[in-house]
Amino acid sequence: MPQPVLDIVALRSLTGIADHGGFHRAAQALALSQSAVSQHVRRLEKTLGRPVVEREGRGTRFTPEGRLLLEQARRVLAVHDEAVRTLLDVDGDTITLGSTEHAADQFLPLLTAAVEAVRPGCRVRFRIDRSARLVEAVERGSVDVAVYVTEAAATEGTSVGGLPLTWHAPPGWTPPAAPVPVPLVAIEDPCAIRRRAIATLAEQGVPALVVGDAGYLAGVLDLARTGRGVALLATVGPAPDGLTPYGGLPPVPPIPMSALARPGTDPATVEAAFAAVRQLLS
Repeated sequence: MPQPVLDIVALRSLTGIADHGGFHRAAQALALSQSAVSQHVRRLEKTLGRPVVEREGRGTRFTPEGRLLLEQARRVLAVHDEAVRTLLDVDGDTITLGSTEHAADQFLPLLTAAVEAVRPGCRVRFRIDRSARLVEAVERGSVDVAVYVTEAAATEGTSVGGLPLTWHAPPGWTPPAAPVPVPLVAIEDPCAIRRRAIATLAEQGVPALVVGDAGYLAGVLDLARTGRGVALLATVGPAPDGLTPYGGLPPVPPIPMSALARPGTDPATVEAAFAAVRQLLS
């Protein structure tokens, strides 16, 4: 019996749904029709024999199998794209920017504009991943500049400011009455922002319990939209669809962010990228 094959184009659509918050936005980012993105997901589901993305109201939710596939898809695409760059040498002047999922929709456009200002015509690639993996990618040379949560990686990098954090929940959400712990939804461990949420509430004597977690931010947003728990999210842009800041819990201080550049990266590019992140976080 032939071994099943996961379509690389379909995997890219799947990560697009996670990175951009749904089928429509993924289609726009990938320059595809929404029906094409849907077909790619169905192709993956047919290969696996189980659903990976489900509709939930106006949004989407990754199934447990979908979250596992998403994690593997990112690894497959990273290796694939690095192989293409190395073996085919088709990129010309290209720079790869990396960011954590937290505030990536704010970081990456700003970084892109900063890079293009000092390197007109440069082709910009993106990688969204966990902080420790981004640092590893920079050290391997597959990412040129990365922005990440300082305490989530072994390499400190260059300090670029603090990422503001705010509790988010659906409009009108209220936690259960005491003594029931405040329900939290968060990225699965290891996650510095998850730890920051739990530690802040513990310091203020507020009982809390993680009632749902996910491997990536898209899953956390899906869980939060159900109203089953409050999420601690980065706040340097508009609130995610279906969520609003929740002021009923103790405030959380900003979490330190760092930037790291691959050795040999053009100094003007590095300076422009770091300055852009500092400006956003200031």
